[in-house]
Amino acid sequence: MNVTLWVIQILLALAFLVSGITKAIRPSEKLRAGLPEFHPSVIRLVAVAEILGALGLILPGVTQVATALTPIAATGLAIIMIGAVVTHARRHEGKSAVINAVLLALTVVVAVARFGLLPL
Repeated sequence: MNVTLWVIQILLALAFLVSGITKAIRPSEKLRAGLPEFHPSVIRLVAVAEILGALGLILPGVTQVATALTPIAATGLAIIMIGAVVTHARRHEGKSAVINAVLLALTVVVAVARFGLLPL
């Protein structure tokens, strides 16, 4: 089970790292065009949270320093994914909503498991 959780954490970290970096480096005009209901600074804040969350999924377990941060990072990413699911559902973007729902489910699995069942 621990190996499975590590695989999930690594895949989630990669997904959130790519997503966060993409949002962080994209020009403001493109951010505004893609998500007009959000100010680019809000999207950049989400990008930073995704990057930090990705690091929080991996680094504490690898370094064995502040391992309590891993389930906290997973919880934070789950909260971001709730917002993403709602946003995409409101925009009638079914495929994106489903992808975000899967990411939400995986972050919840990591959070629950690392908080109690299999802590680092």
